[in-house]
This record gives sequence, C-alpha cells and structure tokens, in this order.
Amino acid sequence: MGYCDGKWTPVIIMVIINSALGLCNALVKKVLDGGVNHMVIATYRLAISTLFLAPYAFFWERRTRPKLTLNILAQLFFSALVGASLTQYFFLLGLSYTSATLACAFISMTPAITFVMALIFRVENLNMKSKAVMGMVMGTLICVGGALLLTTYKGVPLTKNGKLETHQLMNNKPAMKPENWLVGCLLLFAGSSCFGLWMLIQSKVNEKYPCQYSSTAVLSFSTIQCALLSLIKSRDIGAWILTDKLDIITVVYAGAVAQGICTVGTSWCIRKRGPIFTSVFTPVGLIFATLFDFSILHRQICLGSVIGSGVVIFGLYIFLLGKVRQMKEECAKSSPSHLNEDGGEDDEQYKKGHLSVVPMTP
Repeated sequence: MGYCDGKWTPVIIMVIINSALGLCNALVKKVLDGGVNHMVIATYRLAISTLFLAPYAFFWERRTRPKLTLNILAQLFFSALVGASLTQYFFLLGLSYTSATLACAFISMTPAITFVMALIFRVENLNMKSKAVMGMVMGTLICVGGALLLTTYKGVPLTKNGKLETHQLMNNKPAMKPENWLVGCLLLFAGSSCFGLWMLIQSKVNEKYPCQYSSTAVLSFSTIQCALLSLIKSRDIGAWILTDKLDIITVVYAGAVAQGICTVGTSWCIRKRGPIFTSVFTPVGLIFATLFDFSILHRQICLGSVIGSGVVIFGLYIFLLGKVRQMKEECAKSSPSHLNEDGGEDDEQYKKGHLSVVPMTP
C-alpha cells in the first residue's frame, strides 16, 4: 500500500538519483585520467543539461514566469559564475587529483558548509542556548574534522589495485603523489564552498524570480563561462573534439542524466518532502561512488578514506538532526497549533523555512 500511495516514491527516487551521481563521478574520473580537459567536460555537461531543462522549464512555468529584467539577469549571471562555473572548475580539477569517493565525501559536507556561510553573511542567527543550534554546530565541526582527516591521512590500503598498477606501468604513469592528494582535497573543499555559497545566492534570486526550472535553465550563462575558463589550461581546439566512445557517453550521461534528470527529480522530492529529506540521502552517493571506484576504476580503498568519510557522514546526520529540531522549535513559536495526523501543516512550514532551490549537482 505504501508504494501505491506514493510514500515510498521520494525515497526510491533519491536512492536512484544519488547512485546515478556516484556513477557519474566514477565515470568522469576515468575520463579525466584519460587526459580530457576538466573544463571541456564541464562545458559540454552544462550545455547538454541546458538543452534538457529548457523545454521543461518553458512549458512547465510558462504561465507563472515573471518578466526577466536586466537586474535579475545580472543576478543569475553571478549565480551561474559561483554555482556552476567555479564549482565545476574546482570540483572537477580536485576530482582529477583524488577519487570519486573523496569527491562525494566533500559534496556531503555541503549542508554544513552552507550553514557556516549563512552565519558569516548573517543569513542565520545563532542562539547558543538552543540544543538544536548546538547540535548543528557540533555536526559542522565533526564534518570539518572528517574533511581534515580525508585531507591529511590516506592510511593503509584495504584493497588491492593490481589492474590499476598494471595500467599505470604500461602507460608510464606514476602513482598518485601525496602532494597531489592534498591539493585535490583543497580544490574539492573550494568547490563545495562555492556550491554552498550558490545556495545562499540562489535563495535570494528565487525571491525575485521564483521559477526553479527556468532559473536553472537560464544558468546556461555558465556554459560560456566554463568555455572561457578552459582557456586557462589549454587553447588547443583539438581538446574539444571527443572521439573516444567512453568520453562521449560520459559527457552525455553527466549532462542529461546527472545534471538534467537528477535536477528535476531532486526538485520534485524537495517539493514533496523538503530539502532536509533530500540531504539525508547524500551519503548514498558516497557509498555508490566507493563501489564504482573499486569495481570500475579498480582503485585502492584506503583506511583514511573510509574513516574520514564515515566521520563526515556522522557529522552530516548530527547536523541534520539539529536542523530538524530547530525547524520544530521555529514552527512551535510561529504556530501554537499541534501537528495534525499527517503533519501536513507543519510539514509545509518546514519546507518554506529552508532553502528551496533546484540543486545543480557539482
């Protein structure tokens, strides 16, 4: 009966979405190892997702879309620069130095990073007497500790990577250097920070332009921005010509599925259950990324990655529990009425009280 009335539908969708994102990171990592420019991947990915989302946004929001003024366009341009272009630049460059597992671990930190930025820019005010806020602060500190552990401690390998070592020897590629691992983690953190900052920016944009799909589609600005950023590394036109089948499949998959379909699916789940619900499933992507990292890329799974990722996931759930408690406290202050049987009224309060933006995936 649960499947018929749709109660389990958001759960199934979020598991599928995060597993798809985990596979995307593993495939993109393999393509990056093949020598493809990371900003070429980002440009194609965003261009394909724009082609996918534009018709959906046009027909779905054609009656509710407000006038697109010059001021709104300027805000969307800056939002695209931070949330898509710079996020993709740092994230994919960091992914090229590390692994899909670490990339998903840093993505899992986004809620905590966004919370810190909200405090810095005074979007949220802290009441340290509140147990909910203390839980959020504690969860954030645990996430930061997990990130530091991922960055500074690689640990002993828990699996063998014979196929990868053979491939490196055949292609005269050296093994990953510790300094590259450190640089990669710092780049991933920079990408997650840009993504968190975009959440705050886009929430403000949505106040004047409350069309989630149209807003995301207009972020096609980032396609041009990414193309210009690619000139930093290479100006070779040949780098834009993809001939390998895996490269083409990965770019199409990353744009249409991971960026397009997953954006629509996640937005639907946010409307049904709220952003906190969707955040809970972020570690699912980490689990699948680890599995794909090992099975597809034949990479070693190191002790530091396992412990650090576990600490990040634990911190994330502590943070989310604190956030849920804060939402209940705010609803209790604003509305003295008790929860009804379905929790519908307060559930709507929860959804309205938090960032409700279409999450573009890093």
